[in-house]
Amino acid sequence: MLSNTRSGRTSARAARFARLLKEIRLVATDVDGVLTDGGLYYSDSGEQTKKFNVWDGLGLVLLKRAGLVTAIVTMDRTPLVNVRAAKLGISEIHQGVRDKLAVLQELASKYGLRLEEIAYVGDDVPDVPALRAVGFSAAPANAREPVRKAVRYVCKAKGGEGAVREVADLILAAQGVTFDEGLLS
Repeated sequence: MLSNTRSGRTSARAARFARLLKEIRLVATDVDGVLTDGGLYYSDSGEQTKKFNVWDGLGLVLLKRAGLVTAIVTMDRTPLVNVRAAKLGISEIHQGVRDKLAVLQELASKYGLRLEEIAYVGDDVPDVPALRAVGFSAAPANAREPVRKAVRYVCKAKGGEGAVREVADLILAAQGVTFDEGLLS
């Protein structure tokens, strides 16, 4: 009997989770520690570089192709983010942001959405207010503890190692979106 009760709770929880994902219309992500491994790399000349993961990039492309809005919201300010966003076709790039929730509220207004229709992926304390306000929140496996406690979903993947792709796959699967091999042509 106890196992049936647990199974019933698990299936009800999974159904609520799927309903949340089905409602998502906009996916926003932080950069450092989410789209990257959080490391800052410098050349001998002092130029900063970042390592992005192609799985995360394709996840964002797939979301966009499925008709969802994709956005980058980061505290950092660097031309590298513009380069990466352009390569992925992301037009909503918000850098130097101190209040990430305010940006998500502006995006909701711009696109006629409710915060419940937004997913946000973040990894550190400045992300917590935004993560608590949106319909679906996620964090990479190596996110800071307060963030892991604040989100609905903690990824199996670490930041910069496919966490955003994991979230994209969950959303696309819940929305019944599938792609064939000709997707990228």
